[in-house]
Amino acid sequence: MEYNFNITPKEAVELQKKLREQVKLVPLSKKIRYIAGCDVSLNLYSTTVYAGFVVLSYPDLTLVDHAVVKDEVTFPYVPGLLSFREIPALLKAWQKLKVIPDVIMVDGQGVAHPRRLGIATHLGLVLDIPTIGCAKSVLTGKFEMTKNVWDANPLIDPKNNEMIGFAFQSKARSNPLIISAGYKVTQEEALEIVKICLRGYRLPEPTRLAHNTTNEYRKKG
Repeated sequence: MEYNFNITPKEAVELQKKLREQVKLVPLSKKIRYIAGCDVSLNLYSTTVYAGFVVLSYPDLTLVDHAVVKDEVTFPYVPGLLSFREIPALLKAWQKLKVIPDVIMVDGQGVAHPRRLGIATHLGLVLDIPTIGCAKSVLTGKFEMTKNVWDANPLIDPKNNEMIGFAFQSKARSNPLIISAGYKVTQEEALEIVKICLRGYRLPEPTRLAHNTTNEYRKKG
């Protein structure tokens, strides 16, 4: 697997096109015992990032492990190339975990990405672990708007009419989440797992707790 993140944005785009051929969206191969959430937090315009994982038992979602690191990023902020900026720090946090999850839920895109290689997909390829993208906004694709809680409408790439995820109304009066399979999980499984992980908030517990954990760590400096 390609671990080189010390490349230019142009090289990164070409690498995404290459790695796209290795993406597998297939049913989960085993029962989920532990699910992780991950997130990266930073101050505006800063090159210092705080990357963290939480690991929860599944489906009861009890916290069993977590890890957070402080790191410096060198890759610029370029829409569509988030993984090259954030995965190196996430890998450092990953190495500190004592409990290895069966699935990782990522605050970002899976295959709902112009080149089908969002951060969730890229992380899944690097770690060879099933991943789910749970993003707070659309990067690419169109969907029908809805206001009914728990409605899930297909996210469609207008260029080829491919279904690349779901727009999922997780909470009333909130923007829908963009749920897309990342790696070694189907779109339908990804959506169902997100639903199971909801506890009354807009965000599912794995990414919500990962966000809170990394933000708390960042505020402590």
